[in-house]
Amino acid sequence: MTGDGGDFPLVDERLRLIRGLRERLERAVLPLATSLDGRRFTVQASLHDLRLRPGGYVVLDTGAGRRLGLLESLELARETAVDLALPAEGAQGASGSSRIAIRLARGEGRLLDADRASFHDARVEHADPQAVAAWLAGAGAPRSPLPVGTLSRAPDVPYAIDARGFDRHTFFCGQSGSGKTYSLGVVLEQILLRTRLRVIVLDPNSDFIHLREPRPEVDAQTAARWREATAGVTVHGQAGAAHARLALRFAELDPSAHAALLRLDPIGEREEYAELVDLVTGERPDSIAALDERAAGSADGHRLAVRARNLGVDGFSVWAADGGGSLLERLEDDDWRCLVVDLGSLGGATEQALVSQALLGRLWARRERREPVLVVVDEAHNVCPAQPRDELTALATETAVRIAAEGRKFGLYLLVATQRPQKVHREVVSQCDNLVLMRLNSSADADHAADAFSFVPRSLVHEATGFTLGEALVGGRIAQHPAIVRFGARVAREGGADVPADWA
Repeated sequence: MTGDGGDFPLVDERLRLIRGLRERLERAVLPLATSLDGRRFTVQASLHDLRLRPGGYVVLDTGAGRRLGLLESLELARETAVDLALPAEGAQGASGSSRIAIRLARGEGRLLDADRASFHDARVEHADPQAVAAWLAGAGAPRSPLPVGTLSRAPDVPYAIDARGFDRHTFFCGQSGSGKTYSLGVVLEQILLRTRLRVIVLDPNSDFIHLREPRPEVDAQTAARWREATAGVTVHGQAGAAHARLALRFAELDPSAHAALLRLDPIGEREEYAELVDLVTGERPDSIAALDERAAGSADGHRLAVRARNLGVDGFSVWAADGGGSLLERLEDDDWRCLVVDLGSLGGATEQALVSQALLGRLWARRERREPVLVVVDEAHNVCPAQPRDELTALATETAVRIAAEGRKFGLYLLVATQRPQKVHREVVSQCDNLVLMRLNSSADADHAADAFSFVPRSLVHEATGFTLGEALVGGRIAQHPAIVRFGARVAREGGADVPADWA
């Protein structure tokens, strides 16, 4: 295409000139950072040969020294770089003006050192792993380190969380297949190896029933140390000769649990409810059969016994045999370090909810002892869901909410694990000051997590949609800074694993 008889530039030549100039301008963008307060910084960089990533580490040369920073966000930006006079078509010697809009990267981050000096136009470069490792070994070292893996954005740099941070509640989240249960096992193993904190695990999928057994590939020295560290671990379940029997006594339940178990409405079924309260007040019956005997001669009492049989409560496998011990009795002993409650070995959801409520209720009842214990609630959407499915689950949820709100001052610390944050009761989620976030499959889940855990940069939360197996964002009191981590290997055998796909 040409002008009317004149020797003028072609359109494609004009475009080539503009594109070439744009590329030169974009490549000329300098990686520079500015900080007004010495704590946070903004950064610009060229998109060409870009090595910076959200969650990655940078070194900033301020002229007064080199400082280490964490890049929290990085986005594509556009900026008008120049008004350029270019030859115009159609008129000999005439010219026109073209604005060149260039693309570049802009982001924000935090400085990881204690210096609070501001700076402008500091040169930015990708931090090599050695610089990050040196900081983590010095000023960035946790007070009570629990080694859990390596930094994902600084390859092969070991990373440790801070055990002292578990005096706050922790939320552990990841979609199915993200490595959540395996990674949770890594954290629990380090707590058992390196702290004296007692641990109780509500284990609905029998994932931690082999916690005392080292993996075959573990070296002899580590295996011996592990056996010593887990000498006080007891697994309570319904199967397995190596396990203590998971059992409760009917008399150990409080009246509200009795009523919820029998699905009694205190208003709609007030006579039966009042009769139940009378029967279980004072010297409580130790079994459903004892309740039936005590209710003999009472019409309301007889209806209670019929109700229990119709609901199958009298046939629950969890009831302690005559003379047998119970889980709550074991809780009162002084010689345990970790109790794994194998809820997955029970007959159904009602028995699991019953045990969960009984254990949480007993922990709350003995709170004045102020004995620190970490209560791990795996698949927490079954224990304290956003919408409880029945009265027994509602009672367990109410107790979990109470522990989340007030338990910390009594030494009751929650670690709740689930696949999606919106599946757990919001009052439990809102009290969590630590976050371990693994892969999320949807942006909607990431938005919900970002709203719930505002102490972690929103942009880093959204990185979770691209995480690979075993990768997680760690933030809160357990982390020196929000870090993207790849969890390392476990010491103990896993319990419930995925069904192998050898059928393919």
